[in-house]
Amino acid sequence: MKSGTHPEYRPVVFRDRVAGYAFLTRSTADSDETIEWDDGRTYPVVDVETSSASHPFYTGNRRVVDTEGRVERFERRYSKKKDEES
Repeated sequence: MKSGTHPEYRPVVFRDRVAGYAFLTRSTADSDETIEWDDGRTYPVVDVETSSASHPFYTGNRRVVDTEGRVERFERRYSKKKDEES
């Protein structure tokens, strides 16, 4: 394998801020932030919006992750057309 062409594969912490859950795994993901892990070492940390701790498929809880008002915009747009057809 050529040296210098592939990103570094190293331990990285992925943190789900919504669920308050974090896990340590190996990845090539890059981050400027770091976190001290349970073993006392410092690792890069990558914040994610959804993980197995907060995703409805894994938790069995239904919830809408809508950070930009897309659901409301969809309902406004298509509820008018539905009302007009009735």
